[in-house]
Amino acid sequence: MQRDSHLSNAALFARRHAAVARGVGQSHQIFVSRALNAEVWDVEGLRYIDFAGGIAVLNTGHTRPEIVAAIKEQLDRFSHTCFQVLAYEGYVELAERLNALAPGAFAKKSLFLSTGAEAIENAVKIARAATGRSGIVAFGGGYHGRTLMTLALTGKVAPYKTGFGPFPGEVFHAAYPNALHGVGVADALRSVEQIFKNDIEASRVAAFLIEPVQGEGGFYVAPPEFIAGLKAIADRHGILLIADEVQTGAGRTGTWFACEQWPVAPDLIATAKSMAGGFPISGVVGRAEVMDAPAPGGLGGTYAGSPLGCAAALAVLRVFESDRLLDRAKAVGARLTNGLRQLARSTPAICDVRGLGAMVAIELCRDGDVTRPDAELTQRIVAEAARRGLILLSCGTSANVIRILVPLTAADALLDEGMAILAESLAACTAAAA
Repeated sequence: MQRDSHLSNAALFARRHAAVARGVGQSHQIFVSRALNAEVWDVEGLRYIDFAGGIAVLNTGHTRPEIVAAIKEQLDRFSHTCFQVLAYEGYVELAERLNALAPGAFAKKSLFLSTGAEAIENAVKIARAATGRSGIVAFGGGYHGRTLMTLALTGKVAPYKTGFGPFPGEVFHAAYPNALHGVGVADALRSVEQIFKNDIEASRVAAFLIEPVQGEGGFYVAPPEFIAGLKAIADRHGILLIADEVQTGAGRTGTWFACEQWPVAPDLIATAKSMAGGFPISGVVGRAEVMDAPAPGGLGGTYAGSPLGCAAALAVLRVFESDRLLDRAKAVGARLTNGLRQLARSTPAICDVRGLGAMVAIELCRDGDVTRPDAELTQRIVAEAARRGLILLSCGTSANVIRILVPLTAADALLDEGMAILAESLAACTAAAA
């Protein structure tokens, strides 16, 4: 790609700094000019392999032709009516498809919105309406959004919650199981029961809200036995179970919803990010009687379930079928995990390799000691990889996890090229630290 002679990353970043609010963070000081599948090119003509995927939004890759064509076709017909004013078939068809995909041997209904935070907020509203209760139990390290309600639900203070309180009440946090850091399944379940003793009686709790794999929290996977135990507690007390699949959904983990791999079905699922291949849409799907609890007018929004978002989401589903992307997610995950485990054998700083399907991460610690997280090394590796042409993201409550969310459509050769850059970056940064 030719460089655009009148643009540079530095010049554009200076304009950004002057014009954009400081609170909007920036992982890389790179301005994109063009993108295709799992590659992007910046305004200076430099090429990058994209292992970030817009934070789990591009499972079907950048500018997938079928999705672009679906958007163009919809745009030629109409772009907006507000579904609550004038309905359109795409919304209904997408609801039918999502209802069929969600796990559970019970009737289901769906609702569409615009963002992941909206999906979580509405899942809470629906749970409260269905149960007549107000309390919500979420989990430490969880991330659920940046609105005030979702910040209350989020189990990580810096940078998300700092300076924004007070938050909505009746939200409590239990321990998320994390064997690597000494929190076993029994410990986590006891922490849920402890909330009923210390903070709120079980009869006032509407729902448990949990990520099948914590996203911002560090890609820790909830063990099946924990989910089974949590559901048993929920059933005993009439509490609903909500799966936050904003990041795990749309095939990232090898099933359309990660909770399909649970031993039990949740009552409600919140989904967003990759379900429309880069176009804004989100949804809540769940038990029909629960979804129907709010009265007409209690749910919705001006742009909620936009015609363009519905068209893109339906196209994404067709691409998943034509390319067998659920199988591909498993293959991508296996290839990445094997490569990272090989790196771990020669890199003491990697204290863990983990994930589910193609949602894969490494945790970095000083001398392999899990009690000494190395956030500084993590940031150096992310920066060094970008300098070499690989886009990565960090995460984790201690900012010491590197996560990989590469498009599932990336070719094996591109995956290997990206992994080679990661290995080079690890070697360069660990050598410099020695």
